[in-house]
Amino acid sequence: MEGSVYVDLFATKGIEYLLVLSFLPMLAVFWKFLNTTVEVAPALAYAGATAGAPTPWFSLPHGIFYHQGHTWAEPESDDVVRVGIDDFAQKLVGMPSSLELPERGAYVEQGEKALSLNVDSRSIDVLSPVEGEVVALNEEAIKDPSLINNDPYGNGWLMKVKVPKMKTNLRNLLCGDLAGAWMEKNVDALRARMAGEVGMVLQDGGMPVAGIAKNLSPEGWDDIAKEFLLTA
Repeated sequence: MEGSVYVDLFATKGIEYLLVLSFLPMLAVFWKFLNTTVEVAPALAYAGATAGAPTPWFSLPHGIFYHQGHTWAEPESDDVVRVGIDDFAQKLVGMPSSLELPERGAYVEQGEKALSLNVDSRSIDVLSPVEGEVVALNEEAIKDPSLINNDPYGNGWLMKVKVPKMKTNLRNLLCGDLAGAWMEKNVDALRARMAGEVGMVLQDGGMPVAGIAKNLSPEGWDDIAKEFLLTA
């Protein structure tokens, strides 16, 4: 017909079909990405554990798992962890005169009493962060308990525990942002107790003095310590 233009509908649709077909593989890849569950190998999970937002009062190093009773566990291998008390606990209690640790071969339970800190003739129980067999003790810390004050996550470690169910034990502990939020909550609770007594428990510069609990309450400091260490 004169003046009319012939359009090949099949050719036009063919181009659209080609565009759709070329898009389908991309859609499939995107869909697979959205529905993929990322699994992290346990070893990488341990190494990548990081602390949350640090508080200026208490250190919270990377690569360590924290129990809410203020002890910590650091994996050394697939079934052995080092155990100690955290910076909050050592500043709260102060310098112990001696330590009471379980014997090698003893079996400790996660969340149960494992050791004691003797301070000013009083004994403060401390909970184990993991369950397992005690395979080593830090003899240097036993001889010189001040190591836990000067280097709580390093030379001040207390014992090594062989843990038969590593994943389960670590799953019950805190790391990363959860550890940071938990520590901030403890700091807030401590600040509330310190209200009105700031001069007694802070050094120049606003950092807590060693033995915070004793400075807050000379008579009942051990009760304060037990409250935060969950042994009250």
